[in-house]
Amino acid sequence: MYFEGYGYRGSTFEQTYRCYPASFIDKPQLEAGDKIIMPPSALDRLASLHIEYPMLFEVHNAAAERTSHCGVLEFIAEEGMIYMPYWMMQNLLLQEGDMVFIKNANLPKGTYVKLQPHTTDFLDISNPKAILEKTLRNFSCLTTGDSIMVAYNNKKYYIDIVETKPSNAISIIETDCEVDFAPPLDYKEPEPVKPAVPANTEPTGEAPAEEEPKFIPFTGSGRRLDGKPSKDKDMLASCPAKRQANATNSVQPSTASTSQGGSSRKTTGKLVFGSGGNRADKAPEKEAKEEPKKEEPKFSAFTGKKYSLKG
Repeated sequence: MYFEGYGYRGSTFEQTYRCYPASFIDKPQLEAGDKIIMPPSALDRLASLHIEYPMLFEVHNAAAERTSHCGVLEFIAEEGMIYMPYWMMQNLLLQEGDMVFIKNANLPKGTYVKLQPHTTDFLDISNPKAILEKTLRNFSCLTTGDSIMVAYNNKKYYIDIVETKPSNAISIIETDCEVDFAPPLDYKEPEPVKPAVPANTEPTGEAPAEEEPKFIPFTGSGRRLDGKPSKDKDMLASCPAKRQANATNSVQPSTASTSQGGSSRKTTGKLVFGSGGNRADKAPEKEAKEEPKKEEPKFSAFTGKKYSLKG
């Protein structure tokens, strides 16, 4: 059965309209909610079907296979046309003048909804819960998968409807609904803090730290009880390390001379390679030919000449 030539049939409201954004008419308040503007003929048909209030509709874009739900604000649009919020057209992937299918719907009252902001900026608002409650007063229903727009302080915030209960589409008119938030889409978890490396442990590949000098007893400077400055000889005598060093230095020359003499005398049991193999045998002959050095006369006390004071 058709109604006034506009194609209405059966006991439900089903009609196809051309869709246009709310900016085409002087109705900026449409962008703050989910309500559309329909032609007067739609109101006549809905009244004859005794549709219960609030009137809710299913909106379907057959070309993109996208579905959403909405309410109605007024019936003042031109015949064959409807006006809806631009964010709703984005959800349905609709362009200006595209055809959209409208059908009346009965939705259960919502008990739970999970929201996910697109950016963390929404959580930086002083009271995001109050702003969200105020915005949702202009909404009739929510559909899982939609992205609604919240306007605050001359800025637009988009929020995804992640989950709704008890069904994928719910009515939020005069109902107590539990609201939960998921982390924003641009949220990044903080990186785990690396534990500090203890001072006594060294990472692999690094050079070991220099060892601290070991303690050597009795190596400090001496001080006199009468307050007078100590002499260098006293300090040297009181330092065992210095005494040992002096003793070592005094022994070194005799040791060197002994080693040189010993090396010259050792001719047997020595392996000599090359053409100079007879050098070891000739060495003693040279030593034999060398004339012994004359010994210098030793100093003898009281051996000088005598002198008389008389002259």
